[in-house]
Amino acid sequence: MSSKTPLLEVIALDAADAESAQAGGADRLELVADMAQDGLTPSLETLRDVLSATDLPVRVMLRDNGSFAVGDLEGLRADTARLIDAGAREFVFGFLTVDSEIDLDACEALIKEIGGLPWTFHRAIDRTRDPLRAYDQLASLGCDTVLAAGHPNGVASGLSVLQRLAQRDSGPELLVGGGLRAQQVHLLRAGGVRGFHVGSAVRPGGWQSAVDAESVRTWVDLVKS
Repeated sequence: MSSKTPLLEVIALDAADAESAQAGGADRLELVADMAQDGLTPSLETLRDVLSATDLPVRVMLRDNGSFAVGDLEGLRADTARLIDAGAREFVFGFLTVDSEIDLDACEALIKEIGGLPWTFHRAIDRTRDPLRAYDQLASLGCDTVLAAGHPNGVASGLSVLQRLAQRDSGPELLVGGGLRAQQVHLLRAGGVRGFHVGSAVRPGGWQSAVDAESVRTWVDLVKS
């Protein structure tokens, strides 16, 4: 399951973030808006600016509210079509039912909309009743990556689940993020994790500050050395 090649994905909010992430050696961007709600769909203007500022792969968030329930599904489908027209070629989404199971109907509607483009199921998996079973469901949906912390409270609380996911020899790539700390990387790598996802960790001033290229470089060295 896990790629042999280490990967560092950095959350970007705008073109300046994208430029700094690339300068620091990041492998991929996750483009979102409004981190006060843990990341929503970015505007078309922001997407175009980011795509003009970087040649890194850009995974674009599809999420219209701060929960993990789908809000306006038809609106999300329309947003997806517009984002593809604007150049988006990779996506991030994930929805849960009121019973904390994967919302297959909502996910399948967007899968149809993206027409075979690669996508990540995001940290909604951490709030499912059984993340290990959910991972198997996601493999059947065809996503190539799952972003997980292993627990709603973050990586520190989810290490045992992450290690079990990393040991699987089939299914989506595991991308670990959500309160990820530098001191956890060695243990995760030893357990087979190769994908790492950071946001505030590469912003010295927190979410109110921009991505810092030197901080990204530090994480690249940590993930790949």
